[in-house]
Amino acid sequence: MSVIARMLARRILILIPLLLGVILFVFIVMRFSNNKPEYAYFQGTNPTQEQIQQFREENGLTDPLPVRYVRFVGDLLQGDMGTSVLTRAPVLDSVLTALPLTMQLTFLGLGIAVVTSLLLGVTAAIFRDRWPDQVIRVVSLGGVAAPGFWLALLMIQWLAVDRGWFPTGGYINPADSFTGWLRSMTLPALALSLPVAAQLTRIVRTSMVEELDKDYVRTAIGSGLPPIVVVGRNVLRNALINPLTVLGLRVGYLLGGAVVIETIFALPGMGKLMIDGVTNGDPAVVQGVVLTIATGFVVVNLAVDILYLLVNPRLRSAS
Repeated sequence: MSVIARMLARRILILIPLLLGVILFVFIVMRFSNNKPEYAYFQGTNPTQEQIQQFREENGLTDPLPVRYVRFVGDLLQGDMGTSVLTRAPVLDSVLTALPLTMQLTFLGLGIAVVTSLLLGVTAAIFRDRWPDQVIRVVSLGGVAAPGFWLALLMIQWLAVDRGWFPTGGYINPADSFTGWLRSMTLPALALSLPVAAQLTRIVRTSMVEELDKDYVRTAIGSGLPPIVVVGRNVLRNALINPLTVLGLRVGYLLGGAVVIETIFALPGMGKLMIDGVTNGDPAVVQGVVLTIATGFVVVNLAVDILYLLVNPRLRSAS
């Protein structure tokens, strides 16, 4: 078995209890929240205590928590995330409808953050302590301090309301109009990605500076190799380890931040689904969204672990 296969097997074995722990945490939090299924089910009516008790018994809400948790995990393994007590629709169907938009926003934001941070971070490291470096450091510091929702509101005002370059909100399916989709997703993706890009830029710069000061770089350049080849082939690859560590964590931020950004831009993704679930007191929907986002975060970190091996051969030998 190859090194990557062995590492992947180990990570998957660790992933199983981790996911069970996440499921347990979400399960317990939702059971002790004020959003009760019976409240949502009888919303707008005046049910008797007998009706409430009958609803609880029919839906297994009177069973002990351990029994309900085991049943919940068993349902999840069969692809059943529960049923909305308001719409009577399976939560999984609602999640699968909303998830593609959130994934589009997350990965579009991720692409912007990665490309921007690499360009700015490498430029700042190459022009270390000169004016390009100083400008990039000041801009990245401001980006780290700026919250995404504040950037979203500024962009709506400046670029959508004042200039009309982009819509203020809403979503256009790329199958209907790719240009319309791109215009509808640009501002949300920028608002979501710029704080992450600013943080990654600082980390890329620091990692690049550390690599550029190492002896092998001076030796390679002194032997006649063009600096651009040394930087692109060796320095950048070795310097990507620390940024990858942060990137794995930041993808979780992007998934969670998408909930807020989708609400601001009126995008019908996981954010709207969660807000509707909280507003309407529908705990099954909220639980399904939180579990999906948490699972995505865990899986992304597994993917980052694999990227470590692909980027740095020394980690493969260490494994």
